[in-house]
Amino acid sequence: FMALSQMHAQEVKPMITVNGEGKVRVTPDQVSIAVAVESKGTKAADVKKANDTKVDAVLKYIKKMGIAKEDFQTTSVSLNDQYDYEKKKHNYVAVQFIQLLIKDLSKYDELMEGLVDAGVNRIDGVTFQSSKLTQYQAEARKLAMKDAKAKADDFVSVLGQKVGKALMISDNSQNYYPSPAP
Repeated sequence: FMALSQMHAQEVKPMITVNGEGKVRVTPDQVSIAVAVESKGTKAADVKKANDTKVDAVLKYIKKMGIAKEDFQTTSVSLNDQYDYEKKKHNYVAVQFIQLLIKDLSKYDELMEGLVDAGVNRIDGVTFQSSKLTQYQAEARKLAMKDAKAKADDFVSVLGQKVGKALMISDNSQNYYPSPAP
């Protein structure tokens, strides 16, 4: 333990640690929507058929709205037996999940209303985002680095010193998508 402690002391270099923050505010230009069509009943075959009919209507509506094929897809399909122990009966639940990417936000309100009218009975997630996310992330990182450098310069200027080479850089980036105001 003693030798290790002495070796560590020899490797320590004078350093300061600063954090920088970079924010870029972006107006979303697209929205990702996760929806589902769910049906329940006492016969598995009937439940599946009813759900397939509803999903077909939803998919026709999505195509009618001009959403490109590559911008929507089924993400999962399930048919589950749910046993009600109190009533001693089997019920079945069929669910099909669909993920959409809407690149024209002017269609958003009409699309959401139409999806529900067409048969969607679950909306599991709506995320407004930017198609230029990578570009904006790079811009925010550069701003964070400039902020960190300015802080480091402030600290050492009091001591009459200069900032040397960066010893470690870490990225704690976070994406924040606020909901639009009502």
